[in-house]
Amino acid sequence: MTVFKIQLVTIEDVRNFVTNANMQMCDADIVSGRYTIDAKSLLGIFSLDLSKPVEVHVHGTSHDAERFKEPIKHLIVEE
Repeated sequence: MTVFKIQLVTIEDVRNFVTNANMQMCDADIVSGRYTIDAKSLLGIFSLDLSKPVEVHVHGTSHDAERFKEPIKHLIVEE
């Protein structure tokens, strides 16, 4: 499993993230505090507090994670 943080600021960011997640063969979750949401769920993501970065957990190989991260690299937050 690979973990990284992203910041979703606009509705367009959320839409792009979910579109990318749905194109992947591996599963991914978004974790915010005690809540874990399927990364492919648009409504689930909007139920989270998006005012701060959230963690993405990619369940797959490191190759899967890199393929997942490439189209959304502008959303990734380094801490």
